[in-house]
Amino acid sequence: MTIIKWFLLAALSAALAVPFTRPVIAGEFADVLDTPALRSELAVHAMVTGLARAGERLVAVGQRGHILYSDDAGQHWQQAQVPVSSDLVAVHFPTAQQGWAVGHDGVVLHSSDAAKTWSRQLDGRQVGPIMLAEYQRRLTRQPDDANLQARVGEAQRMVEEGADKPFLDVWFENERVGYIVGAFNLIFRTDDGGQHWTPLLELTDNPGALNLYAMRPVGDELFIVGEQGLVMKLDRASGRFNALPMPYNGSFFGVTGKPGVVLVFGLRGNVFRSTDDGIRWNKVDLGLPLSITASSVTADGRIVLVSQAGHVLISTDDGASFQQQPNTALAPVAAAQVASGGSLVLAGTRGLRQLPLE
Repeated sequence: MTIIKWFLLAALSAALAVPFTRPVIAGEFADVLDTPALRSELAVHAMVTGLARAGERLVAVGQRGHILYSDDAGQHWQQAQVPVSSDLVAVHFPTAQQGWAVGHDGVVLHSSDAAKTWSRQLDGRQVGPIMLAEYQRRLTRQPDDANLQARVGEAQRMVEEGADKPFLDVWFENERVGYIVGAFNLIFRTDDGGQHWTPLLELTDNPGALNLYAMRPVGDELFIVGEQGLVMKLDRASGRFNALPMPYNGSFFGVTGKPGVVLVFGLRGNVFRSTDDGIRWNKVDLGLPLSITASSVTADGRIVLVSQAGHVLISTDDGASFQQQPNTALAPVAAAQVASGGSLVLAGTRGLRQLPLE
């Protein structure tokens, strides 16, 4: 099976669409899960797919397990020590010191020193067995539950298929409580900082097992977006992610906003805005038929969207309208982050670059 996200994650798609290959060391295959990321002066110019703030520090993740960090708003970068060379997709720091990164092969990495060094908390060799053990345990207590029976079968298939399912986003509420989401409805929660992970696949309104591309809070609400117009919101009372009715059935790649307004964005420039926590949605006309792949919010509340080609669009009216920033050197973009000094750092197929915001 293949996973189709957007073209900037071509490495991810290729990894699942063709026979998987490993780096060769001394004439033998070496598993990327057991091979530390190589240090390279070119890492800053290679594909980067995730960005986050760790306090004032910027953190970037990308191909071959590369993780970089910058203390001068993205002008200079240092490479971190990483125990795997799997491609990484997303990163999040709930505090200045504690952070998590996720990617291919079911990898979940943790840093407790502001991204300088990382340890592995989970990988794809463990994901299937964890799911199988958990759903078998629940099924013994509810043997007639058809949903749990289906989850056991799904977990058994994952055990047989091995470590090829990627996680595509990570978000932590604090240093202990966090979520990871990914391909084919993968979703896990931890309540102890990643020491243990619990599958939540039965708690999503996603019967087609659509890919989950992004998870982010806006105000007091937590949203997940994915394939085929999928937008879900957490019902904290039940712990369930309920699907929201949407006027569009194309893929959404991200969610952003500020208290009182949430935006979801995706294919062909489609952006939808809600001011009532996702009950009603209105389309935002960008005048740009290119997929929107990244977003950020400035300290003064401006909402920034970035297209797959690198167009930067800025809203000063809470996402009701956007203006394209002129004189932007176009290059493919997968992630964006406003730095502490107010500039915008962009990540994509050509690595990392800094852009002043007007």
